[in-house]
Amino acid sequence: MSNIKKAFESGKAFIPFITCGDPDLETTAKAVREMEKNGADIVELGIPFSDPTAEGPVIQGANIRALAGGITTDKIFEFVCELRKDVKIPLVFMTYANVVFSYGIERFMSRCRETGIDGVILPDVPFEEKAEFQSVSKQYGIDFISLIAPTSNDRIAMIAKEAEGFIYVVSSLGVTGVRSEITTNIGDIVKVIRENTSAPCAVGFGISKPEQAKAMAAVSDGAIVGSAIIRLLEQYGKDAPTYIGEYVHEMKKAVLF
Repeated sequence: MSNIKKAFESGKAFIPFITCGDPDLETTAKAVREMEKNGADIVELGIPFSDPTAEGPVIQGANIRALAGGITTDKIFEFVCELRKDVKIPLVFMTYANVVFSYGIERFMSRCRETGIDGVILPDVPFEEKAEFQSVSKQYGIDFISLIAPTSNDRIAMIAKEAEGFIYVVSSLGVTGVRSEITTNIGDIVKVIRENTSAPCAVGFGISKPEQAKAMAAVSDGAIVGSAIIRLLEQYGKDAPTYIGEYVHEMKKAVLF
């Protein structure tokens, strides 16, 4: 069993996201350690990309700031090596196909294994085109994490049957960002997932408040939050890790209900 699947064994999971290098890698490292200390089960590490098509303005801004600060994929791999000296929870890269292509798929997956990355999420790679990446990630023991959206419809079962690690259930149409309410019937999507795989599923896109996280975890195996954490970084800069830790603590409490 992969480390990612194991992270769901002790109950509902809370999965925070952070863009590496916003405002700098030292702050990212402190934030990740605060996340782990306060109950995060898995952390998604964003590798910045100049055209992050799945992201709303908040995370797009983080990408722009990180890239302007000189962040590269190699620097992020070195950063993960340092993190792994004491961070034990699973770490997952969230990035885009072009980042992996330009680095070299095999070289990228090999470095993931060397540095201790457990999984990869590429939101711009459709299910039908994933083989080019997944065939290589499998060789290196890296979970290629699939996304299921409200528009997946009759493809849900097909995607679920081949799931690795966990399934990322996209709560809403559109891009990432804080939403006042989530109207998608997540329960119906999860029902089809459960009929086709034992892999856990967690819900992301739009979750920012404890009550939203609680509601999503009630019908799935966990909740994923990104934009709300990036907003704390925007607000507090290098002082943000303490506030991020407090936020993760509240959100983890909520998903455990």
